[in-house]
Amino acid sequence: MLQFAKFVATRAVMAVITLIIVSLVVFSLMELVPGDCAERYLAFKNTQGSGISLEDIENERARLGLDRPFLTRWVSWIGGAFQGDFGDSCILRVNIAQLLGSKFYISLGLCLASLALAYAIAIPVGIIAAASSNAFLNNSLRLFSYLGLAMPNFLLALMIMLIGTVYFGETLTGLFSNEYRDAAWSWDRFVDLLKHAWLPIFILGWSATAFALQTVRALMSDEIGKLYVTAAAARGVSGGKLLWRYPARHALGPIVNSLGFDLNRIFNELPIVALILTLTEAGALLIEALARSNDQQLAGAIIFLLTASIVTLNFFTDVLLAVLDPRVRKSIIR
Repeated sequence: MLQFAKFVATRAVMAVITLIIVSLVVFSLMELVPGDCAERYLAFKNTQGSGISLEDIENERARLGLDRPFLTRWVSWIGGAFQGDFGDSCILRVNIAQLLGSKFYISLGLCLASLALAYAIAIPVGIIAAASSNAFLNNSLRLFSYLGLAMPNFLLALMIMLIGTVYFGETLTGLFSNEYRDAAWSWDRFVDLLKHAWLPIFILGWSATAFALQTVRALMSDEIGKLYVTAAAARGVSGGKLLWRYPARHALGPIVNSLGFDLNRIFNELPIVALILTLTEAGALLIEALARSNDQQLAGAIIFLLTASIVTLNFFTDVLLAVLDPRVRKSIIR
């Protein structure tokens, strides 16, 4: 128990250090963008017909604290970030926490649901495919995997939208019906979200399922041929008990360890899918901040929140892996 507690504490410290390093990288990238927040905001105001002078820029820079040293501003930013306060949007002049609201959590929920769907399909099917000698089954799964990896998610989204529009008269866009789009959260609004969320979850899970299926099948195929599995079979262990107790237990370790990577890959695909399906969540806001308004404060907040989610997920998967395989925590403590 003491060894396990040391492992968890070590992983927790490493997670916090990772977040601090990532925050420094994100904040540095925000600083490297040509023109600071005061210049970008006043330039935006200038396009609206307001006359802006150099004195106005300096006053705005002092008001925002941009005249302070870099490290002082970073410490202030990361201190607020750990408390959920990212300051104000550079262009919109709205508190970022209020601007994001539930949008980031909706985005994270979509990505986690897509990840859960992918592994709920890939793990049992991959294990069965690796253990089966049925050529038709293996070739069919291989075709599905290649199709999932070759067809981009945005193309699948366009195809589904086209079919829905032509044959059913429904564009299948958005996450809420008109009556719930700007309504306060309630059970009815949550149910309405579930009615619309299945499509982005399916689309985001499409390539994730294919990738996970290939991975599970390859790992299981490698483990099934090892001597310890043959020895277990010789002792009379067979069927599902043999698969789950021996090769699957070892093969699924790398799968559990890659959950954070897969979550990041799904979120990377979310902004494009969000644009196609006109989703109003953090993925669409990230595209808006990076490509249109150049609002680096908003973009930095979203990227940091995503990184924090991935680091947190990696922490829990490390703990889960240590529970499943004691060798993991022993190797870390040494």
